Amino acid sequence: MKTFDYLLDVRERKGSGFLLLLDPDKLANENLSRVVKHAQDAGVDAFLVGSSLMMRDVFERVLADIKTSAKVPVIIFPGSLFQISGQADAILFLSVLASRNIDLIVGNHVHAAPLIKQHKLETISTAYLLVESGKMTSAHFMSDSFPIPREKPEIAAAYSMAAEMFGMNMIYLEAGSGALSSVPKEMVKMVSKSVKMPVAVGGGIRNPETANELASAGASFVVTGNFFEENGNSNMLREFARAVHFKETKGVIV
Repeated sequence: MKTFDYLLDVRERKGSGFLLLLDPDKLANENLSRVVKHAQDAGVDAFLVGSSLMMRDVFERVLADIKTSAKVPVIIFPGSLFQISGQADAILFLSVLASRNIDLIVGNHVHAAPLIKQHKLETISTAYLLVESGKMTSAHFMSDSFPIPREKPEIAAAYSMAAEMFGMNMIYLEAGSGALSSVPKEMVKMVSKSVKMPVAVGGGIRNPETANELASAGASFVVTGNFFEENGNSNMLREFARAVHFKETKGVIV
């Protein structure tokens, strides 16, 4: 089964999928087999691997270690052209549609395409939309984007409709790692009703209640990462998974 088909199946069975974003820069010295096993046991449906800015040359090694231990798909969430590898199951082929840098909309993709094809990597064409989150995040800065205003869900919906007309596979609404506020549920609801393709939402999600609200509002996949890098928070992974998998739990957060 292709990775994207697997994700769609997860959404159908569980209501929404729970994806954990792993930053190679911050995991280089971790016991990755322990991290991956704990996350899978807690109910994580797939791993995203990538970073807006890599400070060390550890991407390939960390990705290989994660893939060795993972029983669920490992998907590259590339922050740059340097984050391409044949060791993953798939790669998000991200287009930052609201960027002012043409390379992030389509230019870098031309350079990446031959490498991705050589590695026989499955591509998941994704419209990556940055949303205002209360602070300048690394994703906002590095993507050279004007974030979509929080109170303007119709702008996000219009971008999403354009992406669907382009034939893309997925929308990713991103508040950014460490965001003060997550993507508004009203925006998630409007976008998910405006397009047929799945909608992923990440950034600023710090409790199971918010994760459940976003999933219930129409998010096909809820993505967390930064929150679980802090000491002591990894024990909440199971609570987040139950909150996101609202079909299995019938919307009850335990």
